[in-house]
Amino acid sequence: MALQENDRLVSVRDTAAALGCSVATVWRGVANGTLPQPIRIGGMTRWSTAELDAFIQAAKASREPVAA
Repeated sequence: MALQENDRLVSVRDTAAALGCSVATVWRGVANGTLPQPIRIGGMTRWSTAELDAFIQAAKASREPVAA
């Protein structure tokens, strides 16, 4: 099973950079269920960019509209 072109695996540092937060905030988000669980392969811990994109899209869709 090959990865889709738009589904790469990224490190916790790359995940934090993509979300504009700290590495500690990423781990807190995983612990409290806010962020997707990482994938563990051997000694590596990685996040699926497709899952992160879906998480961001869901957060955008659930936000309240701004009153004008």
